[in-house]
Amino acid sequence: MKHVMKIGLGVALSFMTLAQAAEADNFKLSNNQRIACSRGLSAGKLNTSTCKSYAYVFNTKTTEYFRCQVSLALTRDNKEVINVQADGSCARKPRIFDADSSYSFDATETEPPNTNSFFGPGGYAVWASDNNTLKVRGCIIISSGLGSDISKCIDMKFD
Repeated sequence: MKHVMKIGLGVALSFMTLAQAAEADNFKLSNNQRIACSRGLSAGKLNTSTCKSYAYVFNTKTTEYFRCQVSLALTRDNKEVINVQADGSCARKPRIFDADSSYSFDATETEPPNTNSFFGPGGYAVWASDNNTLKVRGCIIISSGLGSDISKCIDMKFD
């Protein structure tokens, strides 16, 4: 388990360094990161633990954003760690607003399958607001289960 912690800390520091370097270019890291882990038993009394975490990097000027995911899989027996695999990448997502300005952003994801998602791996919600005017847009993106995501954004009305 110490290996998992060391690798996880290294990955987290890499993301923080990336976010700090990109901050000069109007990029901000979302405040709503999550981590989910699962465990499984394999033949021969092997234990496998897989952890996934995601974060969003947001361009505060253009509202273009990136969904980043990191994963780590650890396989061990009763005596030693046999295999550790890690992977991660960021996928570019479309702009939320068409015009450039100064924006704020946050995002959240559904839980893994078999909890509250109906199709595939579930989905996520993103919120963006204009820092200069009273303008907020909420978007929900879900997996259709047919290979493409369905995305709808709604401009909030203020009563």
